[in-house]
Amino acid sequence: MTIQRIFLLLLAAVLLGGCGYNSIQSKDEAVTAAWSEVLNQYQRRADLVPNLVNTVKGYAQHEEEVLTKVTEARASVGKVQLTVGDLSDEAKVKQFQAAQGELSSALSRLMAVSENYPNLKADGLFQNLQAQLEGTENRITVARNRYVQSVQEYNSMIRTFP
Repeated sequence: MTIQRIFLLLLAAVLLGGCGYNSIQSKDEAVTAAWSEVLNQYQRRADLVPNLVNTVKGYAQHEEEVLTKVTEARASVGKVQLTVGDLSDEAKVKQFQAAQGELSSALSRLMAVSENYPNLKADGLFQNLQAQLEGTENRITVARNRYVQSVQEYNSMIRTFP
């Protein structure tokens, strides 16, 4: 009788010990994948900037300050790398957010400048790049929302009893 009790206790301990481990690992990987998608979309936006700047340069040569700010903002975004492991470091996250915000602000100023140049607004390449940039901004929003959802699911998983 005692051997059966010991066996049942050991069996219960083994079953409870592994309970949820694979699910937790799955959710952790989902968080990592979601963050990678956010970074991919930010990189896509950064990659569009040189083409956009070159297109605007052809029409707005005397808007050099705005073009320089956009180029500098893109360069600062390239210098700040944020991995999933860095997300717990508040200083790195703030630096990353500041660089991304700076690029967003510079791109907004660039789009405002383009309003002053009807020929630029009518240029097919500029319209295409502008549409791609808008699409990328939407993708960034979607990717960030998916990341937040993945983090919420992960946090719920690790905070609940199996």
